[in-house]
Amino acid sequence: MNPDNVYVGTAQPYVGLRAFRREDASRFFGRARESHEVCDLWHANRLTVLYGPSGVGKTSLIQAGVLPLLDPTRVDILPIGRVSHGSPFPTAALSDHNPHVFALLSSWSPEEIPTRLAGLTLREFLRRRPRREDPYGDPVLTMAAIDQAEELFGGFAHRHSYREWFISQLVEALDGDPHLRLLVSIREDYLAAILPHEPKLAGIARGRFPLAPLETPAAVLATKGPIDGSGRVFAEGAAEKLVEGLRVIKLGGVLGQEVFADTKMVEPVQLQVVCSTMWRSLPSDVRIITSEHVLQFANADRSLTDFVEHMIAEVARDCLGGDTERLREWLRRNFITEFGTCETVYQGETLTAGEQNYVIRALVERHILREEVKAGTRWCELSHERLIAPILQKEQAVEQAENRIAPSEHLRAAELALRDGEFVLAEKQAEEALARCGDNTWLHAEIQSFLGNVAHRRENFDKAITHYRDAAVLFETLGATSAVGRLLAGIGRLRLAQGKPSVAVRELVSAISHLSDDMNIQIELAWALWYDGHPDAAQDVLNDVLGKEGNALEALRARAEILTHLGQADAALRDFARVRPLQRPSTRAAYALALASLGRFPEAKREIAGVLAEAGDHGPVLLYAARIRALDGDPEGAAKLAGQAKTAMAPTLPAHLAAEANRLIRPS
Repeated sequence: MNPDNVYVGTAQPYVGLRAFRREDASRFFGRARESHEVCDLWHANRLTVLYGPSGVGKTSLIQAGVLPLLDPTRVDILPIGRVSHGSPFPTAALSDHNPHVFALLSSWSPEEIPTRLAGLTLREFLRRRPRREDPYGDPVLTMAAIDQAEELFGGFAHRHSYREWFISQLVEALDGDPHLRLLVSIREDYLAAILPHEPKLAGIARGRFPLAPLETPAAVLATKGPIDGSGRVFAEGAAEKLVEGLRVIKLGGVLGQEVFADTKMVEPVQLQVVCSTMWRSLPSDVRIITSEHVLQFANADRSLTDFVEHMIAEVARDCLGGDTERLREWLRRNFITEFGTCETVYQGETLTAGEQNYVIRALVERHILREEVKAGTRWCELSHERLIAPILQKEQAVEQAENRIAPSEHLRAAELALRDGEFVLAEKQAEEALARCGDNTWLHAEIQSFLGNVAHRRENFDKAITHYRDAAVLFETLGATSAVGRLLAGIGRLRLAQGKPSVAVRELVSAISHLSDDMNIQIELAWALWYDGHPDAAQDVLNDVLGKEGNALEALRARAEILTHLGQADAALRDFARVRPLQRPSTRAAYALALASLGRFPEAKREIAGVLAEAGDHGPVLLYAARIRALDGDPEGAAKLAGQAKTAMAPTLPAHLAAEANRLIRPS
């Protein structure tokens, strides 16, 4: 057979809507200059901020442009990090943690057991990694990146309390390692949010790089380059014709004459949409892609119309029960003026133009809308004028293929909704996944675990326990011992949160029988024993953990608090010194009590004042503060704080500490 008569270009050379990955570097074109400049900035600065509008290709630039330029023999490259995390792993099994830190460490170390990451600080994680050296014995640079950092600054109330804690850990990590280089990628509309943090993160050792849409020569290269070696080529001028179709947009008409504008730039996401559509549509025997083929198969308006139709259908399916006409009409009414131009819409805290903000976020993620901050308020509009015509036209029939939507897609949508605090939508999507998973027992178990996570976040502990228990039974049938142990650990922690420490102890002992080497479950058992009124037994468990792993931070923190409670302030302070910096409210309050127990009242008062300002309704913190007042000779103040501690709910006082609060309220 003559190979000249066989078309070999069967693979899709364009990535479409997804971001380029590192393995796509050979077909990533048009960004060579930007890739080298960002790489140089990353090497030279403690902090480099890469910013640009949504859909401009920041993630693609890092993964397929910058990372391939790094020499792994000369630098230590961490996986690309994220500050939000969605997973069916039972979150109730994790010790108290900062979700942003946990998400980042999970992406930097994807093979690590999550329970081992939950208690680590960023600095501790980096310190534990084996230090790499160059051939001359000098330490190499550690290259760390955080992509989509706007997730850190989003307007979700449940994230605000963790942001400063996360940033302080970044500062500590950068200060503690002069060879650490951090690259942060963020949407342009969130740039103002990160600017105030730059000085403390990096001082003057910082750089910024704005990423713009593709200029014409780069867009032509991004069109031609990926098909090299595919068996097809563009005829002279054909790729330029395709790019011109994306640059030039129709604005309307004046006195019967159509008006066009040349934007001079090409949006990368639109280029990928059009090129992908063209490649799928070309007849299989086409070898030379001509201008006529471009006109027929790469029509920008037609391709983007199909794109808009499918994106609206997806968002309607995921967020609005499949009501595409409702979504289209809402977009028409609010985002397009009577003159056929883009309208800017104010974005409220939870609603935008009467629609839930999770719909907005879904449209932003699919490049239909973009967000912008003006004068401290958030606005949104269509991502491009070219989307106006597709939205205004009559709805086209889009194949929903509802029965072919994989349950894993619904689970992923549920994870994204949970990440954004949209609990109702997360539960709805997970239940849809459950209804579609058939006889896939493993997926069934993961979905049950995820539903437990949703209930846990909503503080419906009984419902969370039911889902975790169902998941554990399913995993048990599959012989997944570790998964069962983690679920039982989650149930144990939930029982502790319910004020049932004796039940929690039994669940955690059962979890340890499944995961005997998991130090974190043993630490949770120690907490449960302490809450159940057995501080000596708790201390024994922690001593055993620390005998095996001397620098287990969570074990040191727990032992320090328990030693403080037992009146062993000197020993407690030695443990606290190994845990610093102290960031959790209960740890800081226990530290203040240890100081007060040794008569160091000025230090104790400064520490506890800062804790009380942020601790809210935290029972143990309020009790520790009451004990400090009592030691300082203020029985009335102690009684008042002890009374507040008894009624506190987040968390409540364990029984033996409640008895101590009673003694402070009614001293003998």
